[in-house]
Amino acid sequence: MSRRVGQNGNVFQHCKTWNPKAPAYGRYWIDTPNGRRRRTVTLGPCRTRTIARQKLRTHIEAEGINKPQIFTTNTAPGLTFREQAEKWLASQAARRRKPVKPSTLSGWRSPLDRWILPHIGSVPLAEVSNSVLRGLVDKMAAGGLAEKTIVNYSQIVKSVVASLVNSEGEPIHPRRWNDDFIGLPVVNEAAQHRPTTTRTEIENLLSNLKPRYGVLIAVLAGTGLRIGEAVGLKVEDLSSDCTLIHVRRGLWRGKEQSPKTLNAIREIDVPEPLAKLLQFYVAGKSGYLFATKSGRPLSPRNVLRVLSDAKYAAGFHAFRRFRTETLRAACMPEDLIRMWLGHAHRSITDLYASGLRHNIERRQEWAKKVGLGFDLGYLGYKKVMEIGAEKVA
Repeated sequence: MSRRVGQNGNVFQHCKTWNPKAPAYGRYWIDTPNGRRRRTVTLGPCRTRTIARQKLRTHIEAEGINKPQIFTTNTAPGLTFREQAEKWLASQAARRRKPVKPSTLSGWRSPLDRWILPHIGSVPLAEVSNSVLRGLVDKMAAGGLAEKTIVNYSQIVKSVVASLVNSEGEPIHPRRWNDDFIGLPVVNEAAQHRPTTTRTEIENLLSNLKPRYGVLIAVLAGTGLRIGEAVGLKVEDLSSDCTLIHVRRGLWRGKEQSPKTLNAIREIDVPEPLAKLLQFYVAGKSGYLFATKSGRPLSPRNVLRVLSDAKYAAGFHAFRRFRTETLRAACMPEDLIRMWLGHAHRSITDLYASGLRHNIERRQEWAKKVGLGFDLGYLGYKKVMEIGAEKVA
C-alpha cells in the first residue's frame, strides 16, 4: 500500500464514439480480503469524457478508495462480531497493561451471551455500525432493561469493534458513534436505583442471625467493606487490638484475587465497639475470618440465602451505602471517606494532601467520633457468649 500512488480509474460508454446523451460508466479497483476486484459504477450522461473522469475521481475520493485506512479495513479478515468478541474477551485477561479480573470478564460474558450475541453475533464486524447498534438498543429497551444497563451493554459492543487493530495498533474499523442516532438513553444519576438500608434493619438482622453471619453484617455495615473483601479477610489482616483492618485481597467464586483497584488496598480504622467484638470473635481462630467448618471462606451466595430467609433483600452493597451515609452525616473529611471505602482520588489536591491518610491519630479520632451508626447489643447476650464475649454495649 505504501508504494501505491492512488488510482483515477477509467471511463467508458457502450458506444463507438462519445455520446453526450448516453450513460457513462467508471471502473476502478477495490481491495478485498480475497484480493483486488474490479468495480463499475454508473456516472449518468456526461457531456464530455473529461467531465465523466471528474465525476469518477469525485466518487473515488468520496469512497476513500485511495486511503490507507480503507485499504486496511477492506483487506481485514472477514470476522463476525461473535468471533471478535471471543478474541476480545480472551485478550483482556492476558494483556500486559491492567489485565482484567475474572469477575469483570464474567460481568461482560453475561450480557454478551444473553443480549448482544443472539442479536448481532452473526453480523460481520465491518458492518457493525450505528444502525446495527441502534437496532440492538431498541431490542434491549423493548426487553425492559434499565437505562444504565443499556448504556453499559452498548459500550461492550463499541469495545469489541475497536479491539480489531492493525500492526500499528490502530483500529481497523474506526467508528464515529452517534449516540443520538443510536438512541442511547441519557442516564439520570439521581433516578438510579441504589438500595440502602437503615439502622433498624441492621439491628433486626443482628438480633435474628447466627453469630457468624451477624458479625459479618456488623463488619460490612461498620466498615463499608465490599462483600468480596469481607469474606476474603484473614485473621492476620486484623491488628492485635482489631482497631485496624488491612485489605489485601478479595474473593470471587472462592478464589483469591487482588482487590478491585489499587485504592482498594487500604487500611480501615474500626470503631471501638466493633473492634471489641472482633477481639472476642478472632480469639483462637486462624485462616479466614468468616469460614465454614471445613475452613473454606463463606460463599456470598449462601450468605444472601441466609439474608433472604431473614426477609432482607436489599443486597450487600446496601451496607456499604449505609456506611457512606453514616460518614457523610458526621461531616467526616472526604479524604478519609475515600480511603476507608477504597475510592480513588478526585483531584490533584487530594494527591497533594494524601499524607493525611497516614495520620493515625487523626483517623482514630474520627473513627471514635463517627462510631457505627447502629447498636451491636442487638447481637444478643447468648449469641455474643457463643463468640466468647460478654454482651457488647
